[in-house]
Amino acid sequence: NGVVRLVENPGADCQGSNSRRKVLVHLSSNEVITSYAILERKLLALGWERYYDDPDLLQYHKRSTVHLISLPRDFNRFKSMHMYDIVVKNRNEFEVRDM
Repeated sequence: NGVVRLVENPGADCQGSNSRRKVLVHLSSNEVITSYAILERKLLALGWERYYDDPDLLQYHKRSTVHLISLPRDFNRFKSMHMYDIVVKNRNEFEVRDM
């Protein structure tokens, strides 16, 4: 039906040294995104606007698109599926890499 869904491997955390942590990288600065403050600065510079509708989520919308980025409020719950969502909605701006 044209819809793609990313399903994370639930056993990945149990693999020990074989599993690699993913990081989100801003390509033009080659900066690893280590906090929501850094991510928000990058997104705002790209024309994204912050939504404050849901107290449990950080949400960003870009006026020129129908895209909405929804992130868990706690950065420790920021997973690779959120990173890939940002990459897809910001082509050539971000990349997910293995740490």
